[in-house]
Amino acid sequence: MKKMTIGAFLLSMMFGVANAQSLKSPDGKFEMDFQLKQGVPYYNLKYNGKTVVEDSKLGLRIFKDSSIKFASEIAKPEDAKFDLNSGFTKIAEKTDSKNETWQPVLGEKKNYINHYNELAVTLNQAETERSIVVKFRLFNDGLGFRYEFPQQKNLNYFVIREEDSEIDFPTDMKAWWIVADYDSQEYQYQETKVSEIPGRWAKAADANASQTLIKNAVQSPLMLKKEGKEPLYINVAEAAVLDYPASHLEVDAQNFKFKTHLTADRQGAKGYMQTPMVTPWRTIIVAPKAEDVMDSKMIFNLNEPTKYTDTSYIKPTKYMGVWWEMIIGKSQWAYGQPESNVRLGETDFAKLTPNGNHGANNTKVKDYIDFASENGFQGLLIEGWNVGWEDWFGRSKEYVFDFVTPYPDFDIKMLNEYAHSKGIKLIMHHETSGSATNYERWADKAFQLMNKYGYDAVKTGYVGDIIPRGEHHYSQWMINHYYRIAEKANEYKVMVNSHESVRPTGESRTYPNYISAEAARGTEYEAFGGNNPDHQTILPFTRWMGGSMDYTPGIFQTKLDYYFPGDKRFVKTTLAKQLALYVTMYMPLQMAADLPENYKKHMDAFQFIKDVAADWDDTKILSAEPGDYVVTARKAKGTENWFVGGITDENKREYTVDFSFLDKGKKYEAVIYEDGKDADYINNPQSYNIYKKEITSKSKIPFKMVRSGGFAISIKPLK
Repeated sequence: MKKMTIGAFLLSMMFGVANAQSLKSPDGKFEMDFQLKQGVPYYNLKYNGKTVVEDSKLGLRIFKDSSIKFASEIAKPEDAKFDLNSGFTKIAEKTDSKNETWQPVLGEKKNYINHYNELAVTLNQAETERSIVVKFRLFNDGLGFRYEFPQQKNLNYFVIREEDSEIDFPTDMKAWWIVADYDSQEYQYQETKVSEIPGRWAKAADANASQTLIKNAVQSPLMLKKEGKEPLYINVAEAAVLDYPASHLEVDAQNFKFKTHLTADRQGAKGYMQTPMVTPWRTIIVAPKAEDVMDSKMIFNLNEPTKYTDTSYIKPTKYMGVWWEMIIGKSQWAYGQPESNVRLGETDFAKLTPNGNHGANNTKVKDYIDFASENGFQGLLIEGWNVGWEDWFGRSKEYVFDFVTPYPDFDIKMLNEYAHSKGIKLIMHHETSGSATNYERWADKAFQLMNKYGYDAVKTGYVGDIIPRGEHHYSQWMINHYYRIAEKANEYKVMVNSHESVRPTGESRTYPNYISAEAARGTEYEAFGGNNPDHQTILPFTRWMGGSMDYTPGIFQTKLDYYFPGDKRFVKTTLAKQLALYVTMYMPLQMAADLPENYKKHMDAFQFIKDVAADWDDTKILSAEPGDYVVTARKAKGTENWFVGGITDENKREYTVDFSFLDKGKKYEAVIYEDGKDADYINNPQSYNIYKKEITSKSKIPFKMVRSGGFAISIKPLK
């Protein structure tokens, strides 16, 4: 533990602490103190009387003018007087509280409880005649705070140089983290002490299509654990990132301190502000049990209710896709020869020489439609249907797709009619190649085409560097772009699933049609650099804290040498673990990602994917430890059916499911899918065992999970 020096202690005694305010959580377990020290704002946080966050500074640095020039990111000492981080006096304080229950349109539970006490402190900077409000909300699961800027004479327009919110921990803790990057979250998670992050950082990133790394910084959500006799689990994140850049966390490894680092544009500016405005919330979730962190809905509670008047079109969707075969290299997105120089509106794609391996062709798509329909799916995603894939990537090409013109071998009218006749809705794919400006120009026509043919969901993509050039995937302009697209999609009653976008921070409460995102290293990386066996046990504590992910599980043929003899790539899980992911990971847009031919060989196991729900009335985290294991039970929306999933990392693990969450006095039929006795994620991944058992709330069933294995259970009441 860090100790206050004698000199610092004497100074604090001499000068005292001015204007200290305290706030307690509704259950009284948390206490937050705010204070000014020589005009500098600080806060701290205690849980059950013990310090969780030591005195930590608050404030922002801003540019002296509301318009800036290149290279103005170089700070000058005289610019400090424009900052909003010192010289404050408290001029007002206000408390409030709320205890409400609200229903997400799609969610892990039918009801979310939003219960907090609030403190808003108004600070005045006398020298500049500016004022700001620091607002704190203390829940029974942690703290959220943000800055608010009332409209005022000397603070109408300003540009943020940096936000300097700090989180100063008293001890070294175990951390699960990925490297900070303005453009990607698609990295392997690292498990180290906070003090060890700089030593591991340089080796923690692999290459990405768009990449702007921030040295010795990590991304949020960040998961931490204080080990010992009284363990404590802490999650550091943000909520409601709107009209503001996404943040990262600079690491002071020696002092176990983190500081906000906002995503910049090419001028070094972090955000262009006009008052009145508010920043996102900085969030600190704290619990003595890992399960309680996973169960927290604080990030969603810090977002505003939706203003949409009609959400009836927003529905959970289970889908398949012409996708995985392109990811592994079995077919291609492009129709013509790779690297062809094409121009939309000029190139006659019917005259291109076909490469003979185009995935989105009429015959193949009809086969996928047939299989999806026969097995009860609602949707089918088809990637590579539209012209432009021949030279789509890596050329900073603005007019790269038009989102309305199909390739010659994709009859959009015929395929839609065929799909609808089979009860399937096609899911549109809008890859932008990072050209957000082009997508915004075409958005209305693209969504009009979707309406014409009955598409109600779109997968957007942002592979590569962003256009406008100089912007990043997580800069303010792009954050606004993602939600402009969500709002535009809502006008056309379309659901959005974005890839390579910013991670969600609870905005599904406000924009419920933005039902899923990628924004992390998903299943596709099993065909690239691979995902470690512990990856799926960490994501629920990090990426999933702010919203659902389109992880695209369900790969049954895990060894890629099945397609390409000698290929060393493989999906690092057992087949049973792939089933369990449908429960341990919340995915209201839920994909069965493998090829139909592979499911046909294992229809008994595929039955679980057919049965499992995609939206829930209740969720119970039965047992979890980041980086080790997760066991989750969920109750399907509007039914009495439950599903249980359990996964483990690279270690074998035994776990006994206690079914006391079931209704007492009722009998249920459980269908159990488990690793086979000889299963192994490397040597025998397709070994599994399926059996049925009658159970009640008093039942307990032991499981033996093999390395990177798991189990899944489907439970229905007996009549």
